[in-house]
Amino acid sequence: MSDHPATGHPSQHFQGDGEPQSSHAQADSPGSPHFQGVSHDSPNQSQHHHGHFGGHHDHHHRHSLEQHIEHLPEYLLETVKSTTQEGQSHVPELFEAHRVEDLVSENERLAQIRSHEYQQSHHYPGSVPVGEYDQPEVTVIDWTKETFADPWGKIKHYFISLFPIAQWILHYNFRWLTGDLIAGITVGVVLVPQSMSYAQLAGLEPQYGLYSSFVGVFIYSFFATSKDVSIGPVAVMSLQVSKVIANVQKRNGDKYSAPEIATFLSLICGGIAAGIGVLRLGFILEFISIPAVMGFMSGSAFSIIVGQVPGLMGYNSEVNTREASYKVVVNTLKKLPDTNVNAAFGLVPLFILYLWKWLTEKGQTRYPRLKWVFFYTQQLRNAVVIIVATCIAWGIVHPQKVAFKGPGKFKPKIQTIGNVPKGLQNVGVMTIPDGIIGSMAGEIPVSVVILLLEHIAIAKSFGRINDYKVSPDQEVIAIGVNNLIGTFFNAYPATGSFSRSALKAKCGVRTPLAGIFTGAVVLLALYAFTDAFYYIPKATLCAVIIHAVSDLMANYKVTLGFWNVSPVDCGIFLICVIITVFASIEDGVYFAVGASIVIFLFRVAFCKGQFLGRLQVAEVVNPTVDHIPITSAEDSSEANSEQSSSDIEIHQVLTGSNYQATDKLKVKEAFEETHTPPTYSARDLTSNHPQIKFHTRWVPISDQKMGINPNVFVQPPPPGVIVFRPGDSFVYPNSSRIVDMVSDEMKRTTRRGIQLSYKDAGSRPWNDPGPLVPFWKRGKKHQHEEKVDTRPLLRIVHFDFSNVAQVDVSSIQALVDLRKVCNRYADREVEFHFSGILSPWTRRALLNAGFGTYGEDLVSENTYINIASADDIEQYGGYYAALSTNTPFFHLDIPNYN
Repeated sequence: MSDHPATGHPSQHFQGDGEPQSSHAQADSPGSPHFQGVSHDSPNQSQHHHGHFGGHHDHHHRHSLEQHIEHLPEYLLETVKSTTQEGQSHVPELFEAHRVEDLVSENERLAQIRSHEYQQSHHYPGSVPVGEYDQPEVTVIDWTKETFADPWGKIKHYFISLFPIAQWILHYNFRWLTGDLIAGITVGVVLVPQSMSYAQLAGLEPQYGLYSSFVGVFIYSFFATSKDVSIGPVAVMSLQVSKVIANVQKRNGDKYSAPEIATFLSLICGGIAAGIGVLRLGFILEFISIPAVMGFMSGSAFSIIVGQVPGLMGYNSEVNTREASYKVVVNTLKKLPDTNVNAAFGLVPLFILYLWKWLTEKGQTRYPRLKWVFFYTQQLRNAVVIIVATCIAWGIVHPQKVAFKGPGKFKPKIQTIGNVPKGLQNVGVMTIPDGIIGSMAGEIPVSVVILLLEHIAIAKSFGRINDYKVSPDQEVIAIGVNNLIGTFFNAYPATGSFSRSALKAKCGVRTPLAGIFTGAVVLLALYAFTDAFYYIPKATLCAVIIHAVSDLMANYKVTLGFWNVSPVDCGIFLICVIITVFASIEDGVYFAVGASIVIFLFRVAFCKGQFLGRLQVAEVVNPTVDHIPITSAEDSSEANSEQSSSDIEIHQVLTGSNYQATDKLKVKEAFEETHTPPTYSARDLTSNHPQIKFHTRWVPISDQKMGINPNVFVQPPPPGVIVFRPGDSFVYPNSSRIVDMVSDEMKRTTRRGIQLSYKDAGSRPWNDPGPLVPFWKRGKKHQHEEKVDTRPLLRIVHFDFSNVAQVDVSSIQALVDLRKVCNRYADREVEFHFSGILSPWTRRALLNAGFGTYGEDLVSENTYINIASADDIEQYGGYYAALSTNTPFFHLDIPNYN
């Protein structure tokens, strides 16, 4: 809707097919577009008109009135002219006892009432009555009511959410039981050898891995929101436990045993995780990006692999595997001549594991009917290889053990894991050693991050794949409670395993209750097979670890994918891998966390806002238009010069009924064979297809137009208008930068309201010294012709807040300062418009800072009110105001500003 240039009163005409056109035939009260018509006030208010314009002279006032009269409707023009020339005789009812000067009265309420009264009996042709709407301002009380509504219901929901099993256990049925039983037993068969292997990686005896496995899968079933995740010992956490044990024992000697350190670490990490979950602080993990997580995971996987190679070759006691990974690689290569018979129990099983996996994957592809047979055969490879290696080792070691009579302890040449206690040993409340927490305080933050990050990432991943929602806070609680209860069973920290979770999902698990069956398999192994565990070769366990962990390393495709999406994230990923390999896993985790937060803050502080220009867009439902060549930007601009429109972007809407892929191919071939294809301009399209409707879209006006056809010319905003779209939330880290960008654009595209002139160089300010004059010419007099600045004056600054989720005090103050700078530069009141305001709190902040409506000295030439059609438009013939009518500078979308 548009205002009269002198009155600032909004008016709007709809002509022809309903397209709005700016008109001055009507005027409403300022800021109130509720009704159309000529605003008027009582005679005693006409004297305030002169002050409203801030010292304008009478002749200027008369001139503005004459302009106003020229734009009045023809059937009122004669009456108004007679009024101004002959006094107040022959005045129609509308102007009775009033003067024409009252058209610009400041009394909005009285003007609205009289305009309303006139509208009841006189409707201008084409007028659009818009109902008044004042949007209420959001308050702290509103936020409090919304946040703390139904407190008892929320408390009840909170406690119920702590036990997700209550939501589905009563629906448990036989089909669910079948799926859980198959998946649980399958995962249990894989978990038993893996848990013993990871316990060895952690520097603990094999039974501690079984303890952690039993507690993990059993307890998690009652707190889980993911049916697929399998809890237990994992490679990266086991490596971290070994680092903690080594560091604590390095500081304190043999004061604390390895199981004591590992179990106490589980207690501390579990308590912290449970606290984070109960307080619903799981969102803090979202600050660590996926590339950072994959970076230290890949680096840790590499460290684990190189650390297991000495054990694979049989000389693990001669290499310190807890040093930096590159040192382990060097020392491993130096000790290659010390390879012994244990390598046969390491290299051969490792080769068989990879060959087995490759053959079964090929079988699933080649024989789809036998897919499940190959799948389960593949999952049993670890168990089968360990059983076969154990049988061979038993055949060699057992006779030697029976025949051994010598003094001392029997040590076979083939290194085996040795005695494994039967059942659950030392179950009870843990005794906390004195001073142990101070010895491992520096290791706790990294351990908690590793414990939670890997699990949350796995749970979310399988939730997306299998179409269910995972609650990160509840998953953190599950991990915390799992590790807290694990301390009663001498377990060490356990978290989600990706490989076992993937296996569980592929086996068709139905509910988290499958963990109970997995725990039963582990208990069976603890009570029935511990005697056989004695003969498991350590080299074979190293082969199992290497084979399992190799899948955690990101391949080149992942790295290339990161590079294609975000080179910065790719750099973080690579640096994190390098730091983890050449320093330590702790340094890799700290870098991952720090880099993620720094990059996030950097992107907020240096968000790239964009200045916008206009583009005429047509949406065409016609597949043939897709293949019509359009003339270049220059030809199109010439063809549209009479219509004053820019180039056209055509969107094609394809439907299945009239478009097929083969048709597209045929049309493409036909155009390739055509030597002189016809060309069409924008005018041709509009003339040949009158059903095409064009509308304005605002797009970046920079050289890099973000995917827009380079042949399309983007029109700049109208003279004196600046349209800017921030790239992110408008908050204190980026507010100064955004304000400076707008200020620089203002000085680049518009001129000062009052031109500054200086007599000599000494009169100029230091920050604007002017052109440099050589010293040999400084004494001479030069006549400088003053250049006439033809740039327009600044009229409007528009902020598109469609990307802005929130503002703060600093950013609003920056806007207030920018408004002062613009007003001082233009020597006039500059309009500040806003569109796409997402939050009511952003609207509240802008209103309280004086934005959204006319300033005290502002005389607006146009007022734009967004309108929406009412359901009863046919009955009443009116529209609803989409936004508040008392804030004409707030818009749903960017106005055309023509």
